[in-house]
Amino acid sequence: MARQSRRLYCGNIPFGISEHVLVEFFNTTMTQLNMTTSSGNPVIAAQINHDKNYAFVEFRSPEEATAAMSFDGITFSGQSLKIRRPKDYQPPPGTSENGLPMHLPGIVSTNVPDSADKIFIGGLPIYLNDEQVMELLKSFGELRAFNLVKDNATSMSKGFAFCEYADPTITDIACQGLNGMELDDKKLVVQRASVGSSKGAGGGPGMGSLGGSFASSLLPSSLLLSSGGQVDPTNVVALMNMVTEEELRDNNEYEDIIDDIRGECSKFGVISSIKIPRPVQGQVFIHYVTKEMAAVAVSALAGRRFADRTVVAGYYSESLYIEGNLGM
Repeated sequence: MARQSRRLYCGNIPFGISEHVLVEFFNTTMTQLNMTTSSGNPVIAAQINHDKNYAFVEFRSPEEATAAMSFDGITFSGQSLKIRRPKDYQPPPGTSENGLPMHLPGIVSTNVPDSADKIFIGGLPIYLNDEQVMELLKSFGELRAFNLVKDNATSMSKGFAFCEYADPTITDIACQGLNGMELDDKKLVVQRASVGSSKGAGGGPGMGSLGGSFASSLLPSSLLLSSGGQVDPTNVVALMNMVTEEELRDNNEYEDIIDDIRGECSKFGVISSIKIPRPVQGQVFIHYVTKEMAAVAVSALAGRRFADRTVVAGYYSESLYIEGNLGM
């Protein structure tokens, strides 16, 4: 555990890079930015897996490893590095990882953590790439973090993204400016991703902090929306931002996740079946016996926390669910 607190996962490294060059990049950059705790080099070693294009970088101190978390998204030899804690990392006793990494100007993190200022952007034309979507968002201010959600098999955009601005005061300004904007034949849906967990949105008696139709409007445009902008309820509830790709890889953990979700979601009605596609990040589909049960679940689950993530909830086509077509 002590060693893991000094190591970081570094993904998307330049092809053919050597361990020496990677170590030198971290040492030089951290020294130039005064991110070291003492004299000398902060990085002592790196181990590269060339087949899978990632590395583990080891620091001399946990504090310097934590500081280097802010390098997530930094460009190195034309590649945007992905920096994460090791999967089995545990914060030292008496500490927490709730605080955001230091923001370095010009670096946009690839990880958008749940926070009050996390923004959901839906209804994006799927041909737009990361740079094009970020260019649109940056017209309101500097980004701290950005993630365009993509299909793992094809790397194609799924039409929605998450972001956070470096200046939190920009959050509402950007939401107001972008929400409803027309791009080709689509209208953007731009809202705080965690709106349901902190602020009421006019839900009626017995509803969650978000009303069902409002919660569903946060989902990608491929979900069911009527011409009036309201959601057509179905028997199938779609949940996003609930599970991660890493959690779905392990078969035992996958079964445990299904059991946990079934236990929680059975509180709202009788479940016919649950489907969690693998390896697709963050998508859970629950088929209830009636639309009324699904409506109760959407109202109750929107904005709820699940494993420290804020859940976005809505409806999904029952016919597509039965066919096994779970693309969002």
